[in-house]
Amino acid sequence: MNRKTIRSVSALAAAAILASAQTPQTAPSAGARPHPAAASAPVPSPSTLKYPPLRPVEPPKAATFTLPNGMRLFLIEDHEVPVISGLARIRTGNLFDPADKVGLATMTGLVMRTGGTREMNGEQLDRKLEDMAASVESSIGESAGEVSFFSLAENSTGVLEAFRDVLTAPVFRMDKVELARAQLRGFVSRRNDDANGILTRTFAGILYGEDTPYGWDMQYEHIDRIARADLQGFYKRYFFPKNVLLAIAGDFDTAKMKEQLEQLFGGWTVQQPPVPEFPEVRNKPAPGIYLARKNDVTQAFFSIGHLSGKVNDKDYPALTVMADILGGGFSSRLFLEIRTRMGNAYNISADWGAAFDHPGLFKITGSTKSISTVTTVKAIQKEVDRIRTDEVSDEELHTAKDGAFNRLVFAYDTRKKVLNRTVNYAYFGYPPDFLQQYQKALAAVTRADVLRVAKEYLRPADLTILVVGNPDDIAPSLDSLGSPAREIDMTIPASKVHAAATDEASLEQGKRILARVQQAVGGADKIAAVKDYTAVSDVRMSAAGGGMTASEMERWMAPGNIREEGDTAQGRVVVYSDGKSGWVTRGRASGILLGTQLKALQGDLFRAYFSLLLSDRVAGRTVSALDEDTIEIASADGLAVQIAVNPETGLPERFSYLQPLASGPPALIQETITQFGEVAGLRVPYQHSTRREGNAFSESSVKEFKVNSGLVLTDLERRP
Repeated sequence: MNRKTIRSVSALAAAAILASAQTPQTAPSAGARPHPAAASAPVPSPSTLKYPPLRPVEPPKAATFTLPNGMRLFLIEDHEVPVISGLARIRTGNLFDPADKVGLATMTGLVMRTGGTREMNGEQLDRKLEDMAASVESSIGESAGEVSFFSLAENSTGVLEAFRDVLTAPVFRMDKVELARAQLRGFVSRRNDDANGILTRTFAGILYGEDTPYGWDMQYEHIDRIARADLQGFYKRYFFPKNVLLAIAGDFDTAKMKEQLEQLFGGWTVQQPPVPEFPEVRNKPAPGIYLARKNDVTQAFFSIGHLSGKVNDKDYPALTVMADILGGGFSSRLFLEIRTRMGNAYNISADWGAAFDHPGLFKITGSTKSISTVTTVKAIQKEVDRIRTDEVSDEELHTAKDGAFNRLVFAYDTRKKVLNRTVNYAYFGYPPDFLQQYQKALAAVTRADVLRVAKEYLRPADLTILVVGNPDDIAPSLDSLGSPAREIDMTIPASKVHAAATDEASLEQGKRILARVQQAVGGADKIAAVKDYTAVSDVRMSAAGGGMTASEMERWMAPGNIREEGDTAQGRVVVYSDGKSGWVTRGRASGILLGTQLKALQGDLFRAYFSLLLSDRVAGRTVSALDEDTIEIASADGLAVQIAVNPETGLPERFSYLQPLASGPPALIQETITQFGEVAGLRVPYQHSTRREGNAFSESSVKEFKVNSGLVLTDLERRP
């Protein structure tokens, strides 16, 4: 109700639908001709049509139960179509994210489904559901978690079992944790690409406060700090039966469905302390003018507003009407004045964006020609003052209320909407008849009410003005609005941290896991006996990596010298480093390794296979456990790599690390070993695939691997 999402269907059309549903229609007989008088009768004007008032909205009633384990059920039978859908609403959300791990709830919601269950991994679950034309999805938003499903009625037993397993027994497999990490990092990297995205995110941050969960921005360092154990811990804290509301609608018998659910969830008896209240919104008004610089746009995007209220506020119906009159559609004041008469705005709207459980945002938003920005803002301020000064007209009131009633008509036009609204009201503690109360209050809104709430709730002195655009094109400048515009720093900070804790327990567990890896590879003593190796590989790049194939050679000498040779589009490239400095040659050109090139080779040296596996013996390195099968090895100078260990073989399965790039933030690299070979009694990677930021990047296959072949330092240092 607090989102102006339906504008195209008139209230007259909605009333016509309802009227036709109540009035019997008689079809003409086959071959019948219209009466001559009827044929010549004038077509009535739509403005003269009369329809009965909108009836009270009466959504289907849900049968409610509480299972023995404490989970609440809402069941709605609907036999019109042979399908069943449902959702579990969990009292959690990213409002519970730790301040140093923003994104934890979002990542948990992603991997609950993609990570699969104890019985099958994510891909196997995908295939099973596809074969049944079904779906099971999971997500966690600001103030709720959700696991949902859709199924044909005939397949509902199997789909409900998969739904149950995702909800009650997800397995946060490490590869999917890393994939989710790459997806979130990609989201951060692109967040300044879209002007409207900047506007929405930054405006909320200003009004709620960037130091609160309502205004936090997810950064690389937050994402990179999140470990698999964090997801497991977040899930464990919030996903338990008494914290779940389950609603199902569709083609089923209520008594049988209740019995089936009791059996399905009978073994889920996990208990946790009650979940705390969500944090309160405490931010004070932030009046002023703000600029988010975006030089690559040819128009200005703006939001103007302040904090609003909740959906259950007594004046919410009148505030909805007021916002509609101000900027709710083609007949609104802002549209007629600024878009139609002045010709300034490309689009403009106003919304009293109330939330269910905390103050939302009153927001006037739109876009305009850069040169018209100041004129547009002043015109908006004038319209805000005008609606607070004089009563609106009868026509404006009638049109706005018709629009609000029109949205009510479509609030329950599908079972999915019925289900969602039923769950929302129960989840946030609203009475079951809240919609009927709202409809009644909406009908009673008068012109005097609109003026009263505009005076009481609209606060011109507290308005925050945010503009996204190129300030060089905005003339006059934003400063001419009365106060200096404050420019917001849009820089995306690079990641500076690694994820693992370094407490005594984590360090001890990390050493135990690494010892298991050493044993699986061939034993720590055999690994320590390796003084050099030479690996020759065929590499096939994906389209994202350039699409080429090449042969590469890597030579390493203890304690820390590395040389890499390979063919590129620019010719043969050779690089060498001793960990502190190095050089590079391309064809006949030669130079010193600097910047990201040096950092990249230092990372390769840090991750050299045999020395990495002996990190518990290297001064300045820590080996910490992220979970029972994952360790993080970090150096004193900030390098880090996470190693996922196969729980059955004890062999390293996946290496994840950040790789510096010539421009932009470091990229998340995931190297997955798909085949091992044996060399001198040691298991070494022979085939592996690489993903960069979650996308396929390359495939490598070892052709030759030698250890202790008698390399000398001059072999590595010699330039071509």
